[in-house]
Amino acid sequence: MLHRLFAAIRPPAPVLARLLALEGGVPGARWQDESQLHLTLRFFGEIPPRRAEDLVEALESVSLPPFALALRGVGHFESKGRVHTLWAGLAPSDALLTLQRRVESAARRAGLPAEPRRYAPHITLARLNRASGPLLPFLQTHAALAGEPWQVEAFDLVESTLTPQGAEYETVRRYPLRAD
Repeated sequence: MLHRLFAAIRPPAPVLARLLALEGGVPGARWQDESQLHLTLRFFGEIPPRRAEDLVEALESVSLPPFALALRGVGHFESKGRVHTLWAGLAPSDALLTLQRRVESAARRAGLPAEPRRYAPHITLARLNRASGPLLPFLQTHAALAGEPWQVEAFDLVESTLTPQGAEYETVRRYPLRAD
């Protein structure tokens, strides 16, 4: 059986509440529920059990002191002219980028191929389809989104199971942040 895995940071309850309060105002959007809100560090894809064990072990070597993150702005992703995702952004953070690079390095040590896409830190708020919209009122209303910084103390290895209602996530392992 293959494991569909990703590494992510789970925001604390006050940040989750703030994100959930943004939801609405876009007809046809499939809004993420509280259990689905996270900041992906690296999507690993579907991998076999032995490779998953190697990944669990490789991620143990990731070290970085705890650091602060804060929400900043909203936006969307599109492909071939079609918007498919609404997201909340984050204030620039060198520590976040360092953590992401270290997670990527651990994935490579575990035998996974390199992630070809440029890292774009965000928290997905909603999935969209052709019937969704309009987006402009949402984007304008929440463009100035900003939040108090929160302390990132750990990241998680998460298993994703796809269901007709959307993805369900289960934390496989939590990795506390620590100094080198």
